[in-house]
Amino acid sequence: MPPLVKGPIQQIQLTRYAGASGDFNPIHQDDEFAKAAGMGGVFAHGMLTMGFVAQAVTDWAGAGSVRKIGVRFTGLVRLKDIVTCRGRVLATSSKDGVHTAELDVWAENQRGEKVVTGRAVVALPSRTA
Repeated sequence: MPPLVKGPIQQIQLTRYAGASGDFNPIHQDDEFAKAAGMGGVFAHGMLTMGFVAQAVTDWAGAGSVRKIGVRFTGLVRLKDIVTCRGRVLATSSKDGVHTAELDVWAENQRGEKVVTGRAVVALPSRTA
Protein backbone atom coordinates (compact mmCIF):
# COMPACT_ATOMS: atom_id res chain seq x y z
CA MET A 1 0.00 0.00 0.00
CA PRO A 2 1.58 3.31 -0.97
CA PRO A 3 2.04 5.85 1.83
CA LEU A 4 -0.37 8.76 2.20
CA VAL A 5 1.12 11.96 3.63
CA LYS A 6 -1.04 14.56 5.40
CA GLY A 7 0.14 17.81 6.85
CA PRO A 8 1.54 19.81 8.25
CA ILE A 9 -1.59 19.68 10.41
CA GLN A 10 -3.16 23.12 10.82
CA GLN A 11 -5.70 24.51 13.24
CA ILE A 12 -8.16 25.15 10.41
CA GLN A 13 -8.27 21.38 9.73
CA LEU A 14 -9.24 20.75 13.35
CA THR A 15 -11.89 23.46 13.22
CA ARG A 16 -13.34 22.06 10.00
CA TYR A 17 -13.29 18.52 11.39
CA ALA A 18 -15.08 19.72 14.54
CA GLY A 19 -17.79 21.23 12.36
CA ALA A 20 -18.16 18.10 10.26
CA SER A 21 -18.12 15.67 13.19
CA GLY A 22 -19.87 17.76 15.83
CA ASP A 23 -16.92 17.21 18.20
CA PHE A 24 -16.33 20.70 19.55
CA ASN A 25 -14.28 19.58 22.56
CA PRO A 26 -12.13 22.63 23.38
CA ILE A 27 -9.11 20.38 23.86
CA HIS A 28 -8.82 20.40 20.06
CA GLN A 29 -9.38 24.16 19.65
CA ASP A 30 -8.18 26.07 22.71
CA ASP A 31 -4.46 25.78 23.47
CA GLU A 32 -4.77 27.14 27.02
CA PHE A 33 -7.64 24.74 27.79
CA ALA A 34 -5.62 21.80 26.45
CA LYS A 35 -2.58 22.83 28.51
CA ALA A 36 -4.71 23.20 31.66
CA ALA A 37 -6.03 19.68 31.01
CA GLY A 38 -2.45 18.40 31.07
CA MET A 39 -2.27 17.68 27.36
CA GLY A 40 0.53 20.11 26.54
CA GLY A 41 -1.55 21.94 23.96
CA VAL A 42 -4.06 21.37 21.20
CA PHE A 43 -4.00 18.05 19.36
CA ALA A 44 -5.95 16.54 16.47
CA HIS A 45 -9.09 14.48 16.91
CA GLY A 46 -8.22 10.79 16.92
CA MET A 47 -10.98 10.08 14.44
CA LEU A 48 -9.47 12.60 12.02
CA THR A 49 -6.26 10.58 12.03
CA MET A 50 -8.26 7.37 11.64
CA GLY A 51 -9.92 9.01 8.64
CA PHE A 52 -6.49 9.59 7.12
CA VAL A 53 -5.71 5.88 7.55
CA ALA A 54 -9.05 4.91 6.02
CA GLN A 55 -8.32 7.21 3.06
CA ALA A 56 -4.96 5.50 2.51
CA VAL A 57 -6.71 2.11 2.50
CA THR A 58 -9.43 3.18 0.06
CA ASP A 59 -6.93 4.98 -2.18
CA TRP A 60 -5.15 1.63 -2.51
CA ALA A 61 -8.03 -0.86 -2.53
CA GLY A 62 -10.77 1.26 -4.09
CA ALA A 63 -13.93 2.97 -2.92
CA GLY A 64 -16.38 0.58 -1.29
CA SER A 65 -13.74 -2.10 -0.73
CA VAL A 66 -13.33 -1.74 3.04
CA ARG A 67 -15.08 -4.56 4.89
CA LYS A 68 -13.64 -3.88 8.33
CA ILE A 69 -11.29 -1.41 9.95
CA GLY A 70 -10.27 -1.02 13.55
CA VAL A 71 -7.58 1.11 15.12
CA ARG A 72 -5.97 1.96 18.40
CA PHE A 73 -4.84 5.50 19.14
CA THR A 74 -1.26 5.27 20.38
CA GLY A 75 -0.09 8.87 20.28
CA LEU A 76 -1.17 12.45 19.75
CA VAL A 77 -1.04 14.38 16.49
CA ARG A 78 0.03 17.95 17.20
CA LEU A 79 -0.28 21.10 15.14
CA LYS A 80 2.43 21.21 12.45
CA ASP A 81 2.89 17.43 12.56
CA ILE A 82 3.21 15.59 9.27
CA VAL A 83 1.30 12.31 9.35
CA THR A 84 2.20 9.43 7.06
CA CYS A 85 -0.27 6.55 6.76
CA ARG A 86 1.10 3.17 5.77
CA GLY A 87 -0.05 -0.40 5.43
CA ARG A 88 1.02 -3.84 4.38
CA VAL A 89 -0.81 -7.00 3.41
CA LEU A 90 -0.70 -9.64 6.13
CA ALA A 91 -2.80 -12.32 4.45
CA THR A 92 -5.21 -12.95 1.62
CA SER A 93 -8.15 -15.31 1.52
CA SER A 94 -11.05 -16.36 -0.64
CA LYS A 95 -14.47 -17.50 0.50
CA ASP A 96 -17.59 -17.96 -1.61
CA GLY A 97 -15.91 -16.20 -4.52
CA VAL A 98 -15.00 -13.11 -2.48
CA HIS A 99 -11.29 -12.38 -2.29
CA THR A 100 -10.07 -10.35 0.68
CA ALA A 101 -6.83 -9.03 2.10
CA GLU A 102 -6.08 -8.36 5.75
CA LEU A 103 -3.86 -5.33 6.24
CA ASP A 104 -1.70 -4.06 9.05
CA VAL A 105 -2.25 -0.27 8.99
CA TRP A 106 -0.74 2.61 10.90
CA ALA A 107 -0.07 6.33 10.93
CA GLU A 108 3.16 7.87 12.11
CA ASN A 109 4.39 11.40 12.65
CA GLN A 110 7.50 12.96 11.17
CA ARG A 111 9.54 11.57 14.08
CA GLY A 112 8.54 8.00 13.17
CA GLU A 113 6.27 7.66 16.23
CA LYS A 114 3.18 5.58 15.55
CA VAL A 115 0.07 7.55 16.47
CA VAL A 116 -2.49 5.03 15.17
CA THR A 117 -2.17 1.27 14.70
CA GLY A 118 -4.76 -1.15 13.43
CA ARG A 119 -6.05 -3.72 11.00
CA ALA A 120 -8.27 -3.53 7.96
CA VAL A 121 -9.94 -6.08 5.73
CA VAL A 122 -10.64 -5.14 2.13
CA ALA A 123 -12.37 -6.89 -0.74
CA LEU A 124 -10.14 -7.46 -3.73
CA PRO A 125 -11.32 -7.39 -7.33
CA SER A 126 -12.00 -10.78 -8.87
CA ARG A 127 -9.70 -11.93 -11.62
CA THR A 128 -11.37 -12.92 -14.84
CA ALA A 129 -9.81 -15.33 -17.29
